[in-house]
Amino acid sequence: MMDVWQADFYRRPLRDVKEQILWELFICDPKGSFTYSAFCPQQSINTDWLVNQLQQATAVSGLPEVIQVFRPQSLNLLSTAGEKLGISVIGTRDTITLKQKLQERAAQYPQQDNYTGEAYNPLALDKPPPVPLPDNLWGDRWRFATLPAGKIVEAFCDRPMPILQMPESLYPLNLGLASTLPVPGVVIDGGRQSMSLARWLQNAEPVALNYIPGAPDGLILEAGLVERWVVATFEDQEVVVAAKKYQQRQQQSQGLHFLLVQPDDSGMTYTGFWLLQRIGE
Repeated sequence: MMDVWQADFYRRPLRDVKEQILWELFICDPKGSFTYSAFCPQQSINTDWLVNQLQQATAVSGLPEVIQVFRPQSLNLLSTAGEKLGISVIGTRDTITLKQKLQERAAQYPQQDNYTGEAYNPLALDKPPPVPLPDNLWGDRWRFATLPAGKIVEAFCDRPMPILQMPESLYPLNLGLASTLPVPGVVIDGGRQSMSLARWLQNAEPVALNYIPGAPDGLILEAGLVERWVVATFEDQEVVVAAKKYQQRQQQSQGLHFLLVQPDDSGMTYTGFWLLQRIGE
């Protein structure tokens, strides 16, 4: 079993005796059985301090193989420190235990003497506005679809295709979903661009595909740590109704949904399949 830590290093609504803004390094393991915390004035932040703190944490828990980080600013700083210790640092939004711990700690800050009183959300990230997918990648057509929860793994797990992203943690059975429950998804017939689109998506690291009502309505791909891409916009009322149904089904499936890229709708070949989950943030 790979030893994994989840870590965050960022400013908190706290100041030291010299009125300097404090940053906190907080580390936990995915089970929450190990935690480590250290504060550093903003002016004193450097790689050596981080390396020293990581070494102190390893004295308690042993050296991890991987540190998972959800905040871009933390990723840059911790990657440099991790490199010096031979620890791989990766960016991922899927750091559920860390986010729970940070929320618990944030609830305690107002009771501390050095609390600044500023509005504070420990999970807030600066997200750029969504940008359109590159024109040269767009396929022939797209549509909303559903698959019975009990058929998803059977239909795709062993099927040969260039790109298959199906984490076991998202298998409907592991989420406790009824086998007959319709899991919503989006199917893109990529035509000649099918392989290029699938490769681009894989590099973008899809996280969720969300319906966003507006003028016009849109289908937004959440990817990487904070990236957002406009997959499609639409005003047609039939499509809007289908999009709302897609959103409702996501709520019924614990956020589970899928993205399928194929050359055409013949059902003979698939280019890429991603099992995704909308995570509340």
